Order: sequence, then C-alpha cells, then structure tokens
Amino acid sequence: MLLALLPVTVLLAFTVFAAVSHGEKARTLRDFDTAIGVSFATGEVSDAVARERLAAVKARLRAEPGTARERADAQRATDAALRRAVRRATGRPVPDVAGDLESVHRQLHALRVETGTASLDATTVAQRYDAIEDILLDTVATLESGRPTRAAGRAADAHVALRKAIAAAERERAELAILFGVPAGRRPTAAGRWTELEKAQLRAFEQNTSAERRTHLHRTMFQAPGRAVRKVRDMLDDSATRPADWPTYDAWLTDSGQYVDDLRKVQDRTVRDLADTADDELRATRTRAYSDLALFLAVLCAVTALALALRRSITRPLGQVAAGARALSRGDLSYDIHYAGHDELGDVADTFRELRVTTERLAGQIRAMNTAIDAGRLGHRADVDAFDGTWAQLLGGMNDTMASFAAAHGRRRRAEQELEGIFNLSLDLLCICGLDGYFKRVNPAFERTLGHPAETLTARPFVEFVHEEDRDSTRETIALLASGVDVAEFENRYVRADGTECWLQWSARPVPEEGLIYAAARDVTESRRAAREQAALRRVATEVARGVPPSDVFAKVAEEVGALLCTAAAVLRHESDGDFTVLGIAREPADDSGAAPCLTRREPARTVMREVARTRGAARSGTAAGAPIVVEGRLWGVVVAASLLDALPEGTESRLADFTELIATAIANADSRAQLTASRARVVAAGDASRRRIERDLHDGVQQRLISLQLELRMAQTLVDEHGSELGRQLAHLGKGLDDTFQDLIQVARGIHPAILSQGGLGPALRSLARRSAIPVELDLRLSTPRFPEAVEVAAYYVTSECLTNAVKHARANVVTVTAEDTGGLLEVVIRDDGAGGAEPGGGSGLIGLIDRVEAIGGRLTVTSPPGSGTTLDVRLPLAPPPEAGETAPRS
Repeated sequence: MLLALLPVTVLLAFTVFAAVSHGEKARTLRDFDTAIGVSFATGEVSDAVARERLAAVKARLRAEPGTARERADAQRATDAALRRAVRRATGRPVPDVAGDLESVHRQLHALRVETGTASLDATTVAQRYDAIEDILLDTVATLESGRPTRAAGRAADAHVALRKAIAAAERERAELAILFGVPAGRRPTAAGRWTELEKAQLRAFEQNTSAERRTHLHRTMFQAPGRAVRKVRDMLDDSATRPADWPTYDAWLTDSGQYVDDLRKVQDRTVRDLADTADDELRATRTRAYSDLALFLAVLCAVTALALALRRSITRPLGQVAAGARALSRGDLSYDIHYAGHDELGDVADTFRELRVTTERLAGQIRAMNTAIDAGRLGHRADVDAFDGTWAQLLGGMNDTMASFAAAHGRRRRAEQELEGIFNLSLDLLCICGLDGYFKRVNPAFERTLGHPAETLTARPFVEFVHEEDRDSTRETIALLASGVDVAEFENRYVRADGTECWLQWSARPVPEEGLIYAAARDVTESRRAAREQAALRRVATEVARGVPPSDVFAKVAEEVGALLCTAAAVLRHESDGDFTVLGIAREPADDSGAAPCLTRREPARTVMREVARTRGAARSGTAAGAPIVVEGRLWGVVVAASLLDALPEGTESRLADFTELIATAIANADSRAQLTASRARVVAAGDASRRRIERDLHDGVQQRLISLQLELRMAQTLVDEHGSELGRQLAHLGKGLDDTFQDLIQVARGIHPAILSQGGLGPALRSLARRSAIPVELDLRLSTPRFPEAVEVAAYYVTSECLTNAVKHARANVVTVTAEDTGGLLEVVIRDDGAGGAEPGGGSGLIGLIDRVEAIGGRLTVTSPPGSGTTLDVRLPLAPPPEAGETAPRS
C-alpha cells in the first residue's frame, strides 16, 4: 500500500505546487493588469496637463479672449481626467497613487492661482507645469515597473518610453512657442535638451515594441508635420540662422501640434498592445491553473477510491487495537481486544492483553506504596523481583523515591528547627498574619521595634497599631493581598508603645488557600529621615548653583529646616557687635511692623541663640533648638528652630546640627557670592565715575584750550596779507592739525563716556552708535520709557559698542541687528551679526569684561557663536538693582 501511495503522493505534491505557482502568477498578472489600468488613467492626466501647459503659455504670451477660453477648457479637461484617475486608483492594490494625484491637484490649483494673477512669466509657467508632469510620468513608470512576464515587461517599457518622448515634444513645443511669441529684443535662447530626450526615448521605444509599431512610428516621423518640426530644430541648431528666418508663432504651433497628435496615435495603439498583452498572459495563466487543478482533483479522487477499498481489510483491526490503547492510557484495564488473527495485527492484540495483566499487578504495588506513605511507614519497599525490564526499573525508582522521601522528611524537621532560630534572631520584623486582620505569629524584633509584647500584638487587630492617616492605605493593601497579589516595598507608619511614630517597609506574599500572609518589615525611619535631609540639601544646593539672590537662598534654608523638623525656622547671621541679623525665616506669619520676627523675640529662642554663640555648639531649650553655622573656623551665624506650642523632642538639636553642618558651605557660598557681586558692582560704578570725571575734565580743560588756540590761529591768519605765501601755508597747516586734534579728542571723550548717553538716554545713544558704525546696523528699539537707571544704560551702551567693534574687526560681518525691549522689570538687548562666528569669552575678545560689567548689576550675558554661523549676544539687565544679603533684614 505504501509503495502504491508513494508515487501518487509525489504526483499530488507536484500538481499542488504547479497549481499554486500558476495561481500566484495569475494573481501577479491580475495586479499588473490593474496597475496598467491605473497607469493609463494617470497618463491621460499627464496628456491633459501638457495641453493645459500650452494653453497657459499661449494665454500668457497673448492675452486674448480666445486664449483665455482655451486655457479654461484645458483646465476643465485636466480636472475631469484627474477625477477619473482618482476613481480608478481608489481601492486598488497599487501604491498610493490617489495621494500623488491629490498632491498634483493641489499644485495645479496653486499654479493656476499664480498664473491668473499674471505674476509669473511664460517660461516660469512652463517650468512649473513641467515639474507637475514629471510627477505624473514617474507615477506611470512606477505602476508599470512590475514585470510578470517578458512580453508584458517589453510592452510596458515601450509604452513608458513613448509617453516620455511625447512629453519631451510637448515641452519643446511650449518652449519654442515662448521663443517665437515674444518680441525680438526680448527673446530667450532656446535649449535643445528636449530634442535629445525625445530621440533617446524613441530609440528605447523601438527596441521594445513590435515591427508594426516601429513602421507606424517611422511613417509618423517622415510625414509633413514631422519634417516641419525637424526643420525648425535644424534651424535653431544652426548658429548662422537669423531670427528673421524663424517660423512664425502660429505656424510652429500648428506644425508641432499635428506632429504631437500623430505621436499620440502611435501611443494609443501602444496602449492597446500593452492591454492586449496583459490580458492574453492572464488568460493563459488562468487556463494552466485550471488544468492543474483538474488534474489534482482527479488524482485525489483516485487516491480516495483506493483508501476506501483498503479500509475494510485493515482499518477495523487497527481500530480495535487503537481503542484498546486509548483505554489503557486512561487507566481502564477492563477493555478487551477480541481480534485473534495469525498476522501482525493479531500479535499486537496478544501483546496488549499481556500488557493489561502486567499493568494490573503494577497498580497493586503502587496502591500498597501509597498506603504505606499514608500510614507513615516510610520503610516500606515494593517487590521489584516480581517484574522484569522497565517495570522493575519503575518500581526500583519508586523504592528510591521512598528512601529519598524519608531522608527529606528528616531534613525538613532539621530545617524547621533552623528556621525557628532564624525567625527569632532576625533583626527585621517577621510575621505571619491572617486575612482576618490579626497577627498569628511575630518574632522578637516586633517587640523591640514597637515596644508591645507579643501577646498584645496578636490579641488586637494589627490595624489598631497603624497610624490613623495610614489605615486606609493599609486596608487597601490587605485587600490586594487577599486577591492573591504579592506586595513589595509598601510603607506605612506604626505607633510605638511610647506614642512615637516609626516607618515600616513591608514585603508580603499571600497564601489565599490557607488564609495567611507571610510578611517581612524593615524599620526605615532613619533612612527616610536621611533621605529627606539629603533631598533638602540638594534643593538648597540647586538654588545656590542657579545663582539666585542670597536672600532667596537663606529663605530656602529656613524653609527646608522648618519642613524637616515641622517647626518655624530662621537663619541668622552673627554680627561683630554680638547681635544677630535675620536673613531668612519660614513657617511664621510676616510682620509688617519692621521689628524682629516673633520667633527670635521668644525667650527660649533667645536663650538658644546666646548659648550657641557662647559655646559654638548645638543647644535646646524647651520649645526652641539651635545649631551654629561655622565657616572657616569662625561663627558665621545660627539656625534656630522653634515650636509655637509643644516642647521639642530629645535629639532635635543633634538633627539640626547635622543638617546645618551639611548646608554651612552652601550658606557661605551664597554670602560670598553676594559680597563678590556687591564688590564688583562698586568697582564698575567707580570705573564709570572715573570715566565721567575724565570726560568732564577733557571737555572743560583741554577742549576749551584747543578752541582758544583755534580762534587765535584764525586771527593770525587774517593778519597775513598773502595767503599763498610760505607763512600762510604754515598757518593753514597748523589750523588743519588743530582741527584734526580737536576731532580726535572729541572721539576719545565720546569713547570714555558719551555725552549723548547722559543727555538723551539709551535710545539716542544706540542710534548714534548705529550711525557711526562702519557696517550697516538694523535697530529695533521697543523701549517703553526714554530713560533707565544709569548703570543699566551704561552697561547696554558699552555691550553694544563692543559688539559693533568686534563685528568689524574680527567677525567680518556684513550687517548687525540690534534689538532692545524692556518687559517684566528686565531690559533685554540682543545683538546678532552674520559674521564668521567662533567667538569665545576666554579668547581675548573683550567678552570677559562685558560679562563682568553685566553681572555686576545682577544681569546675565549669553554668547552663542557657532563657527561660520554668526554671533548672537543676549543681554538681560534688571531695571531694579538686586538687594544685598541681609540688607532689609531686621536685627534681633
């Protein structure tokens, strides 16, 4: 039977493979047929766009009613072709042709709008239509790029090549229409690129099409319109041809139009050839697929008939044996096989009957083994000698399992004893609780941590020991555990026997079938406290790093201390006279009276402050605690925390001292930065004052003396009789030298401190700088007031002046843009140039001095200067000077 079925099976496999191959080829051909249908519709859109392009060019060259109507008719024809193509492409298994056509529609609409406004010349209109036609031709080429067969591929290549050749002829037609349609003095030079493209595409068409189509093409090329077009092309290629010999505009349009129409007739026949080729290939492939399917069904019927013939003699005994095997696998030992032939199936039936007897004996041994385990007789062993082979090995394995079980039972007893020791010695809190809300068992760590004896903990619901604010979340977690979900790192607060709180972090695993929860907890009170202190320290350090005013830093320190200790808090600076100045305070209502805050007026707080100043160590007195701030070995100040009602717990002063020691450096840095900023502001102010004094001295002294000398020299010149004499020439030379010296002195005086800045303000001063600049400067001044604080005006003026100088000397810029605007209490000045870029503050460009001047009055200067992309300086100047640290703080 197997020898008969083997060749049949091979034949079936080959038949199925051939049918599947032909079916796949038919599907590919069907998709190709669909694609070329969409391609034909897209090609019609391309032809319509070409006609619309010529109509638009003619309307642009000669604005007449006839050309306008022709353009409108061409646009309607294009829209109709687009709609047909979109309907053809929608829902077909082709690329996103509908999306491409929608894009073409949007581009056409935009081009029509611009063409209607007469904002584009004829050449630009033709080029814009060329770009749209390129998209359509690429879409046609993409749709016909599939090559299911050689014949279909050659027909598709011929069709695409002919379409591109006609497109080149159409573009040449429009381009030469522009050439022949404009006045002689304004004629552009015509390019011959479309002629070469047309020839290349026609050669590709001839290589892929049939002999009949080649003959048709040659007949078209040598007809009168084709000869006329070639004559014009030869005339344009001949450099000796004069414009007077060129054909007229109307003659060219007529001849080229007939030539393109003849080419389109060849294209129509090529389209029919491609469609016929695709249809013939699809029909042939489907015919072969149906033939293979019929052969497959015939072979299948023959095999089915053969199987039915063999069923009666083979399958019935096999069915009995299979039923016996299934019964034996289910553990049913009562099933009997009645077949008793003297063939191979009979031997199988006898073997199954012997197997049933052996299985019954084996089941008896297993039942005896289970009974011994239930009775605790772990020394019982099965009778291995009564069986042979695999059955003996199976019973031997059961005996080994019994011995291993006995050894494991002993090890479990020892493990339980060891676990008991670990449970009692663990420093973590271990417990077993029930889903009813009671502890079933707790280890001694519970008693040490909570202070309650084990009897008390197991006698009351454990929720009663939880802090009131955490009871709801604890009940939700118990409900989650009851649903069988493990819980890890859940935290809640428990209340100790002495009334204090402690944080416990839990990990628990439920055993719902037993109604128990196994849980372990860790006391994380101190780690949470340390984490809060570290987070507070990071926030303070962040404020310092951001460069916020010192008053904000000190207020932030007081706020963090108050949040850590849940008290009011203050940061005070120790003065040289022994008194204290409040720099920052938190968690206490503001007092507008100007007196010292209430916190520092209370006697416990004052006692703590005096004790800290005397001992330079932490101190606590009732409701207040304090810690020293030591900087470089000296007492810089004190941090005080005070409760309004209750006394502070033991150890508060130690916690405060530890935290204060961590933030002492941040406080010192903030104070040093404030002092450095104030010192730098004083230096800049002194320098500006010196500049003004020198400028005033030059104006009142040297300038006035030079004016007097000029007047005296003019008077001396009037006394000379002959101005052309040697003495007259010398006096004139001296006069010019005095004038140049006077002008140089004016420039120096303006550079030291411009008078226009003091008299007219920042706006006129920046305009003066722009006028005197060696390169163009674009000013955009949006200033709400004519005058600003003097320091702000001076800083903005000198930054702008230095940037203009750098743009000329170093950046080699062509134009500089200066924008100035005051909003939100800030004056922002942005200077941009289009120079070489690459400016660095440390590169000796004068930017360091500008940054110092800006930051001295609390401003910020940002330089952005990537190489080759110009330089941008953004200056932000506060209109109100920043207060110094402790400037407005009361003393206590």
